Amino acid sequence: MAWLVYDDAGDAVAPIAEFLRDFAARGNSQGSVRSYAYVLLRWWRWLDAVGVEWDRATPAEVRDLTLWLQLHPKPRRSPRTGSAATAGTVNPVTGKRYLDDHYAARTIRHNNAVISAFYEFFGDQGLGPVANPVARDHRGQGRANAHHNPMERFRPEGRVRYNPKVPRRRPRALDDDAWGALFDALGSNRDRALLAMAVSNGARAAEILGLRGSDVDWGNQQVRVIRKGTRAEQWLPGSNEAFVWLRLYVAEVGGIGPGDPVWVTLRKRRSADGSMSRIPLTYEALRAVLRRANQKLGTNWSMHDLRHTCALRMAGDEGVSLRDVQTILGHAHLETTAEIYLVEDERHTIERVAEHLARLAEPKPDPVPVDHGYRPSDLAVLFGDGTLA
Repeated sequence: MAWLVYDDAGDAVAPIAEFLRDFAARGNSQGSVRSYAYVLLRWWRWLDAVGVEWDRATPAEVRDLTLWLQLHPKPRRSPRTGSAATAGTVNPVTGKRYLDDHYAARTIRHNNAVISAFYEFFGDQGLGPVANPVARDHRGQGRANAHHNPMERFRPEGRVRYNPKVPRRRPRALDDDAWGALFDALGSNRDRALLAMAVSNGARAAEILGLRGSDVDWGNQQVRVIRKGTRAEQWLPGSNEAFVWLRLYVAEVGGIGPGDPVWVTLRKRRSADGSMSRIPLTYEALRAVLRRANQKLGTNWSMHDLRHTCALRMAGDEGVSLRDVQTILGHAHLETTAEIYLVEDERHTIERVAEHLARLAEPKPDPVPVDHGYRPSDLAVLFGDGTLA
């Protein structure tokens, strides 16, 4: 087991270990196992703080933990320094909000989902509480499981009661000027090739960082990525610009073998045997690349913004169907692609409203006289000449 949760005595927590073992056996990635382990560690510490055994937890404990997460800041290993002035504020250039020190609504919802899955696992075995402590509301849906087929297992219905609401976020894309400025702020051909590849096919950061030499098809200008979640292999196209920078970068590092990682550090590091070699580029190192570029520009762009940029460019092209966008992005459902990217661009809406306000401010022409085009004698016959008989 790659991830375990230990108690204060240094012993692995048996119920969590059993759940994580089953969770990993279902084909979930190590990243998902790690995420679930940290949530359950938080839950275990909370139960210890309130003095409740895990198999006697009630919705009250879930409610109180949700309130605590909403009100208290996240623990940090060290206090903020350079980011203290911008935490929780909106960047004036990108319009994006900086992360603050509080738990996001999505984090709290994920916390509740993991706890619910944990108790559902033991509920199927007849262990743990009789009712899942992560309560659900069924308002407007009638009685829960009203039409349940007794030949099938019970599944949870309704929304989680203590889930905070998440405002709908619109995708943030870089326009041509912003992309050009970010590209110019990069300091190496490796960084230019990596970001140009990301903005041309919308692959996630982890998918691009996982490329090997055999995953690059130079003739067809395609790269093969391992999709997040499904772990399926998929070939994605790359732009001419991305492959030009990729060739320059490969020439600098001296070539890449079929099994070697494509993205490596520019400086050689000393390995355990004392030899000097380049090591694979990590996600944190990629974040440092963007952090240095953002400091130059006064922005807060992220790798996921490049994915949004690629998706919105494709969605706005009449020659690319929504099904094509879904395939390139790797979405499991077409509705996900449509809900996120088939949205009206706020900038275009603001421009049209501004034009409307400008038209209202324009001076109005003088009204045409009512007698225009008529002879005075005819008007006198029709309306009278103003004299009394």
